[in-house]
Amino acid sequence: MKRIVLAITLALLCSLSYGQTAKEVLDKAAATISNKQGITAKFKISGPNFSPTDGTISVKGKKFQASTEVAIIWFDGKTQWTYMKQNNEVNVSNPSEAELQSLNPYNFINLYKKGFTYNMVTKGNSYEVHLTATDKKRGVQEMYITVNKTSFVPTQVKMKQKQGWTTINISNFKTAKLSDSMFRFNNKDYPHAEVIDLR
Repeated sequence: MKRIVLAITLALLCSLSYGQTAKEVLDKAAATISNKQGITAKFKISGPNFSPTDGTISVKGKKFQASTEVAIIWFDGKTQWTYMKQNNEVNVSNPSEAELQSLNPYNFINLYKKGFTYNMVTKGNSYEVHLTATDKKRGVQEMYITVNKTSFVPTQVKMKQKQGWTTINISNFKTAKLSDSMFRFNNKDYPHAEVIDLR
C-alpha cells in the first residue's frame, strides 16, 4: 500500500512540475517577444480556408503591423485597419481575441496567463506547449506553441478554429526600434483608398 501511495505522490509531483515548466517556457518566450522597442519577423500562414501566404510582421506590445502580397494590417492595441491592395479598400474594425491570434502569431503572450491549462513535450531542439482553454466560450480554444530551447523564440503557432487548424511558421526574428506611428493607418499614404468603418 505504501508503494502505491508513494507512486501516486511522485506522479502528482511530476505532473505539477511539468505544468510549471510549460508556463516557464511561455514566460521566457513572452519576455523574448516583449522587447520594449519592438521586434520584426517573417511568417508563413496556412489554414483550411486560404492558400499558404508569406509575409512580415512588426510587433510592439499589443500593437502590430502585418504585410502580405494581398493586404497590410495595422493594429494599435484597439483599432485594426486592413488595407486590401486589389480593391484599394480599408476596413476598420475592433477585432476579437481569435481574430487577433490568427493575424498576429505572437498575440498568445496576451492570452496564456489566464484561462488556459498547459501541457508540454520536447521535440528535438524545441519545446511544444499545448494550451487548452478552460472556458468553452473563449474565442481561442486550443493552441500549440513551438519554442526554440536556446533562444526561447517561438517558431510556430497552431490555433484551432471552427473550420480547422491554422498554422503560422515564424522565422528571421529580430529586435528593432519601432515607432508607435507605424501601427496606425495613415490616410495620407493611401489618399484614394475607400475607408469602410465596420465597428
